[in-house]
Amino acid sequence: MKCITEKSEDKIKDAARRVFLKKGFDGTTSRDIAREADMNIALTNYYFRSKEKLFLEIFSEVFAQYFSNTIEILNKKIGIKEKISEMIEHDFDMMKNEPDMVIFIMNEIHKEPDRLFTGMSHFKQLQETYFTKQLEEGIAAGTIRDLRMENLLPLIKCSVEFIYLAKPIHKKLYNMTDEDFEKFAETQKEHIKEMICSYLVIG
Repeated sequence: MKCITEKSEDKIKDAARRVFLKKGFDGTTSRDIAREADMNIALTNYYFRSKEKLFLEIFSEVFAQYFSNTIEILNKKIGIKEKISEMIEHDFDMMKNEPDMVIFIMNEIHKEPDRLFTGMSHFKQLQETYFTKQLEEGIAAGTIRDLRMENLLPLIKCSVEFIYLAKPIHKKLYNMTDEDFEKFAETQKEHIKEMICSYLVIG
């Protein structure tokens, strides 16, 4: 019975994640989730009680996924240029495979930042990474420009994420096929690496 219950809960959560990422909290109904999970709405409500409770659980997991790999990379004992390159590669792969994740996070936080940021420790973890120490030491030694984590992370995230968030615009403006766009995105990724690393590291 426990296995059946866990399997049903996982099925509902997987379905809810797909629907929430596509429609957001306001655009999603419990019936949408039940339909996506191919389950009875009463059973869906039995496991998670409310759409609100299920949404908060999904959002917390998606938000943690968005930052967890970044924090892991930032704590690696490798050089700054190599670390930035790896971060850009990671963000690029994430956007290529799941672009709806970023749209979902930004839309929901924009609507209710106080509710969704409660109890989240990811930003504190970012400030305490080994990368922060590398930046501070480099700035003090004059080998790194005075760019702090709060300056650098948006430069990386925004530069990479915009490529895929604006995919329909790029394709329309420049008459690109999907294959053309992927080639463009790969080239743009290398430009981002070069520009950020060249500007950040002095000499």
